[in-house]
Amino acid sequence: MMQRVEMEWPPCLDEYEKLVFRVNNTPRVVIDNAVCPNATIVKVDSNRNHGILLEAVQVLTDLNLSIKKAYISSDGQWSMDVFHVTDHTGKKLTDDNVIGYIEQSLGTIHYTRTCDFTGLTALELTGTDRVGLLSEVFAVLADLQCNIVEAKVWTHNGRIASLIYVKDCNSGSPIEDSQQINRIVSRLRSVLKGDSDIRSARTTVSLAVTHTERRLHQMMSADRDYEREPTLIVGCDSASVTVQNWAERGYSIVNVQCKDRTKLLFDVVCTLTDMEYVVFHATVNTSADKACLEFYIRHMDGTPISSEAERDRVILCLKAAVERRASTGVRLELCATDRPGLLADVTRTFRENGLNVTRCEISTTLDTAFNVFYVTDSRGNAVDPKIIESVRDRVGISNLQVKELPSLYQESPERGGEAMGVAGAVLLSLGSMVRRNLYHLGLIRSCSS
Repeated sequence: MMQRVEMEWPPCLDEYEKLVFRVNNTPRVVIDNAVCPNATIVKVDSNRNHGILLEAVQVLTDLNLSIKKAYISSDGQWSMDVFHVTDHTGKKLTDDNVIGYIEQSLGTIHYTRTCDFTGLTALELTGTDRVGLLSEVFAVLADLQCNIVEAKVWTHNGRIASLIYVKDCNSGSPIEDSQQINRIVSRLRSVLKGDSDIRSARTTVSLAVTHTERRLHQMMSADRDYEREPTLIVGCDSASVTVQNWAERGYSIVNVQCKDRTKLLFDVVCTLTDMEYVVFHATVNTSADKACLEFYIRHMDGTPISSEAERDRVILCLKAAVERRASTGVRLELCATDRPGLLADVTRTFRENGLNVTRCEISTTLDTAFNVFYVTDSRGNAVDPKIIESVRDRVGISNLQVKELPSLYQESPERGGEAMGVAGAVLLSLGSMVRRNLYHLGLIRSCSS
C-alpha cells in the first residue's frame, strides 16, 4: 500500500514559510504500509505541547490497535512520534475507513478532545471492592429506573472505580432532576460504604468531559490505590519499574518491563501526563508477550525527579497503572437484547455462584448489549469450570460465552458439539465488538451481533 499523507504543503512555499506553517498549524501525519513487513507505520510530526503524546496514543488505542514499537523524540519545540501498529489480529491496517479516521484524528489533536456521551448522565463511583458489590450497584440503578448504556469498572488492590453512563428508563433522556440525582447518589453511596467503608466511598455525578479510561486512572490514583495492599491473591504479572537520573542531560529515565497487552502504552503515558511529567524521548519494544518501555522525562518546569520519595511514588503509580487493566480471571462475554434490569440479573447470578468481577466493560448499540466480565472465585483464584457452566445455563448458553475454553469443555464427549459452537460464537462476539467500536467512532453506519 502506498504511504498516505494527511497534510500536503501548500504550493509556492519556501523553506522558511514551510517552517512557519509547521509551527502554527496542525500536525503532519504519515501512514505507511510499505516500510515494515509486519506493521503499519504511523508518524506524527507536530508542535510539542504537553499531553499531545497521550492524545496520539489515545487515538490508536481507542481503535484497539496494538502498538508493537514506538519511537518518541523532541527537538526544541517540535516532536516526531513513530508508532508500529497492527490490528487485533496482528496484521497491518488495510481498511481505508480506519486509516482515514486515524489521519483525521491525529491531524487535529491540537484541539480539545472530549468524550461524546451526549444525552447521558455520568456516575463516578469509588470504594472498597467486595464480592457481589457490582450486583448491588446495578440492582440499585435498576430499581431507580436508570438504564445503563455504557460502563467501565476496574478493581485494584481491594479498591473499585467505575464510570457508569445512564439515562432514564421511561423517557430515554439524561437524568437532570436534582431530587432524583440525590436519591441515586445517596443509595449508591450506602451500597459502596457497606459495613466497613464509611469514609472512603464516593459517588458523584460527572460532566463526563474526560476520556473514560483516563478518568478511571485519575479516580483510582486519587483513591491512592497504589499505596494499598491487595485483598485478593490474583495471578496478574507484576511490572518491573526503575527510575534513575541522567544528571548530565537533566533527564529522569523511567524503565518499565512487563507483560505486553493492548493499551499498555496508553496507561503508562496517561499516568506520567497526569503526574505532570513531560516525555521528551521514549522507546517502546515488544517481543512475544513481553514489553519494554523507556522514557526520558522532566517536570513541566524542566527539572528531573528531585527526591527519593518522589522516585518511589513514580514507581508505585506506574506499577498500579499497569496492573489496573491487567486481565485477571475468566473472560465472559454477554451479547443479548438489552432490557431493563439485564445487568442486575446477570451480576446477581455471578454473586449467587460466588464469582467476583475483577473488571468489566458495558456497552449498548441500538438495542443490543455487549458486555465483557472478568471473573474469579471469591478468593481471587481460577473459577471451577462447572460453576461457569452453571452460570451459563442460568444466563443463557447462547448469550454468555467464554473466551478461553477450559479443558473440561474440550474433553467432555457430550459437549463436543457445543464446544465448537462456543468457539465459533466467541469469534462472532469478538467481531461484533470490533464493529461496535467502529460504530461508536462513526466509521460504520450500524452494528449488529
